[in-house]
Amino acid sequence: MFRKAFLGVCLISAFLAAGCASVPMASKDEDTAVKAFSTPPAGKAGLYIYRNTFGGQALKKKLYVDGVFLGETANKVYFYKELAPGQHEISTESEFSNNALALKVQAGNNYFVEQFIKIGVFVGGAALKQVSEEEGKKKVLECMLAKPQ
Repeated sequence: MFRKAFLGVCLISAFLAAGCASVPMASKDEDTAVKAFSTPPAGKAGLYIYRNTFGGQALKKKLYVDGVFLGETANKVYFYKELAPGQHEISTESEFSNNALALKVQAGNNYFVEQFIKIGVFVGGAALKQVSEEEGKKKVLECMLAKPQ
């Protein structure tokens, strides 16, 4: 009995991983402008949060910046947000609780955070990590800009 239930869960997980989730997207012009990676306006830092993973493509995961809902991610999607200098908390929903990343930013710089899907018990979880500007730019160029929600 346990084996049949386990196989059923595996099949459902495989089906979910094969699909694609969708979220509200920005216009192509907005996407192109943000991908110029310009220096943020005076007194601000730029934050790019992207998801560019193979697994968990059917999953949407919520993102928060300083406890304020930014939007839901899907694969090959990114968000851009301008921040005041200082300490910020970027968090994402995971299977049982939110995962958070503390990020200290300085005005005039762009920062890149990757959201990635983790294997879960019932559904995939998510986590965040800061990446280098070089890696972040490369991955963001492969994604499309989502609308904050």
